[in-house]
Amino acid sequence: MRRLISALLMPLALIAAPAIALDHHQTAPAGPQPNVTAADLVDDITIPFEEFTLDNGLRVIVHEDRKAPVVAVSIWYHVGSRNEPVGQTGFAHLFEHLMFNGSENAPGDFFEPLREIGATDYNGTTWFDRTNYFQTVPVQGLELALYLESDRMGHLLGAVTQEKLDNQRGVVQNEKRQGDNQPYGLVDYVQMDALFPEGHPYRHSTIGSMADLDAASLEDVQAWFRRHYGPNNAVLVLAGDIDAATARPLVERYFGDIPRGPETEQVDPGVPTLAERQDILMHDAVATTRLTRTWVVPGLNDPVTADLDVAASVFGGLASSRLDNILVRGEQTAVSVSASVQQFEYMSLFEIQVNVAPTADADAVSARLDELIADYITTGPTADEVNRVAMSEVSGRIAGLEQVGGFGGKATVLATGALYSNDPAFYRTQLERIGAATPESAVAAMQRWLTRPVLAMRIEPGERGAYEESSSVSAGERTGTRRHPAYYLQPGEEAAVSAASGDDLGTRSVPRPPVGTIDDLDFPEVERATLSNGVTIRFVRRSAVPTILTMLSFDAGNSADRADRLGTQTLMLGLMDEGTTSLNSTEIAEAEERLGAALGSGASVDRTTFSIFALAPNYGPSLDLLADVVRNPAFAPDEIERLRASRLAAIAAERTSPPGLASLNLWPRLFGEAHPYGRPTSGLGTPDTVTAITRDDLVDFHRRWIRPEKLSIMVVGDSTLDEVVAMLEPRFGDWTGEGEPGAKSLDVAIPEVEPRIILVNRPDSPQSVIYAGQVLDIDGTDELLPLLTVNEALGGSFLSRINMELREVRGWSYGVRGSLNRFRGPVSYTIYAPVQADRTGDSIVALREQIEAFLTTDGIRPEEVTRAVTGSIRSLPGRFETSGGVAGGLANNELYDRPDDYYDGIAQMYRALDANQLDAAARSAIDPDAFIWVIVGDAELVRPQLDALGLDVETVEAQ
Repeated sequence: MRRLISALLMPLALIAAPAIALDHHQTAPAGPQPNVTAADLVDDITIPFEEFTLDNGLRVIVHEDRKAPVVAVSIWYHVGSRNEPVGQTGFAHLFEHLMFNGSENAPGDFFEPLREIGATDYNGTTWFDRTNYFQTVPVQGLELALYLESDRMGHLLGAVTQEKLDNQRGVVQNEKRQGDNQPYGLVDYVQMDALFPEGHPYRHSTIGSMADLDAASLEDVQAWFRRHYGPNNAVLVLAGDIDAATARPLVERYFGDIPRGPETEQVDPGVPTLAERQDILMHDAVATTRLTRTWVVPGLNDPVTADLDVAASVFGGLASSRLDNILVRGEQTAVSVSASVQQFEYMSLFEIQVNVAPTADADAVSARLDELIADYITTGPTADEVNRVAMSEVSGRIAGLEQVGGFGGKATVLATGALYSNDPAFYRTQLERIGAATPESAVAAMQRWLTRPVLAMRIEPGERGAYEESSSVSAGERTGTRRHPAYYLQPGEEAAVSAASGDDLGTRSVPRPPVGTIDDLDFPEVERATLSNGVTIRFVRRSAVPTILTMLSFDAGNSADRADRLGTQTLMLGLMDEGTTSLNSTEIAEAEERLGAALGSGASVDRTTFSIFALAPNYGPSLDLLADVVRNPAFAPDEIERLRASRLAAIAAERTSPPGLASLNLWPRLFGEAHPYGRPTSGLGTPDTVTAITRDDLVDFHRRWIRPEKLSIMVVGDSTLDEVVAMLEPRFGDWTGEGEPGAKSLDVAIPEVEPRIILVNRPDSPQSVIYAGQVLDIDGTDELLPLLTVNEALGGSFLSRINMELREVRGWSYGVRGSLNRFRGPVSYTIYAPVQADRTGDSIVALREQIEAFLTTDGIRPEEVTRAVTGSIRSLPGRFETSGGVAGGLANNELYDRPDDYYDGIAQMYRALDANQLDAAARSAIDPDAFIWVIVGDAELVRPQLDALGLDVETVEAQ
């Protein structure tokens, strides 16, 4: 489900009453049953806070959470793209970039001091209603974080230069190109144009139009800042190892002298209604026809939004949703579906989406979708469905309580309530409304808002047509006339930040604070036990929230696939929760929702994992569900064919995506097709291999690889080792494998290096994706800490040489990364760089120059050593704040044959590193002349640029 809120508190009766009143004739549900319901758990869920307001209007909210020595610092400005006037679209987002570019007393990239103090979850984002900046820092770094945030609030404009504006304008335009270049990347433009009338503040793009970004002057952006970024238009939240008594003097010290700014007017623009149904047909470089139905509905403060949210979840949000059961599992005319309410301050978008199965008639599916919507609006959800939504919400909000910062932690919950609703505890109101929802209230809400004219869009495979380019790019016929770009923000995206230069202007009387001594990480104690069949359990107790995360890790992964049956593991994983010998797919999904549990599965190159997030009181029945799914998959023939069709559609989609095409063409070239690693990391396989997979293949793969001899179990949560063993023993301790286990060889010969360029032709691409790589003469089980650390300076961080060169110096990319792909066997090094199409060749030249210099004459610099070593040590507490982080650490220790106390000694390992050792690690591993370069872009534009580089160029068609 898609949610804006991260914690829950609602009256007990509001959750429990609907089912009692309305489900008298319901048959007993199948599958494991919960020991507790949502109503039983409510008292455990709260975010206590204190607040105060400075004389200049800055509102400050403090939440105390002592579980880890970190504090989330989150500042939200009540200004977003809806505040932008005609001709200045994209200004809020552009200023988000500029505010990371250094301030008058903190010149240089803000990432540099944040990295040095060990910040985690640091980012900045812009959306329709707000701009925010956030970071989670060690307690000893809190004052410096407050100094930095206050300096860019009160002392910014002296550091904003024309050079910085020009650079960040280019970065933002490449961010736009990167989003536009994806399949369905142009859809939102048309959608927003159709839904909102001219002049409506939600109609235009958060990222802005190319023309408006081109036209932005230094005077314009400075005036924008003066109007909107005063303390009286902001909310500051501190959450973590802090209390209000400690926080107040610190906030007064750093923010108190900043004068009030103008009041940013908040005007409700109203909820528009279409005059009549609109049907729009688009063509795009996509593999699957997509159908959407969208209505503009009230904003998040309107009580009706909760009823619409529940209705959407039942229809297309739950794993057991109506659309999943009818169109995907039943009629099999869709490969995926969704329904959600995307909530904003003054309006929301109720959207239903169906990706049509390639074998289905899109006209028939469209008519069927309209029929299902009409019926659902009339009949509505059942009480059991409404209650499953409530339980899913409770479980999700409990999980959210574990994190203080980031995109969805407690600081975000309190800030959004204060900013949008003038109530930090508004999450209580929102979820009380969800708890109070009934089938009748959901029907009433839908009949009020979804009987209005709908926007019906259909996106079919085909040519896109002209693209709106920047006037700074000479692209000839590539320039189009489209005026309203889409909105952009994807959770988890790298922060939109930038480097700066300049002198300290010394405009503050408050000095820059030092960072206190930060204690080394004390990794939680790892306890071990062994089940009767020899399966090892690693357990860490974490009692901050009443949840338990259990991960089953099998020595399998994509590398376990037979060469002639690539995709077997991925198809098997998809089938595991689609039916066991006792439960069908719908019954599994419904049981999961009633338990408040979250089943998960996934695969890396080396491991196949199954996990379950469980509420502690429901741990036993949740493990029953996990054990049934893992040990007793049905592999029903009809489900196999349905999932096969879905996987074939996913393969086709992979071949329309620039990153997918890059992966398809690089990995076989690096390792050779015969090597288990010479496969795209998606693990999807090819159309031929997936078509050839039989039920016997799936059963055989499960028998050979998903078995106790290959299993390790990691458990993190609110329990004890004895209790966990007592729960796991009857469910997994009696498990025995049959026949011979699977075996894989990582010793297959890797082809000799043939440096060259493979150009994958994808016409009309506004960006080129550069994906380069080489295989290193090291294994993942070797100690790679020196190489990982030195790579932070070369390619592994925002401040790395190659990212700063292409993004901050040249302005040709939104982000570049060099990565060590740490498999258990041979390790590879790859470079990923989406760049504007007309600079593809120049970007490769710049990358090669940076890499060559780093590995020869200009190795790691003293400040880079300090930043990498000190920042890595200080960031460790934030990395392991959550159960998921701890479980990931346990899994890595198991995969790379490391001891359980590995992280307890890692700080000393970092301190032992010096520049000579780091340079030696990089220079002995990476060969600047051994890269294979894959380029995905428009061959007509890109090929002439590549021919001048002195490497053989091979052009292949995207397929």
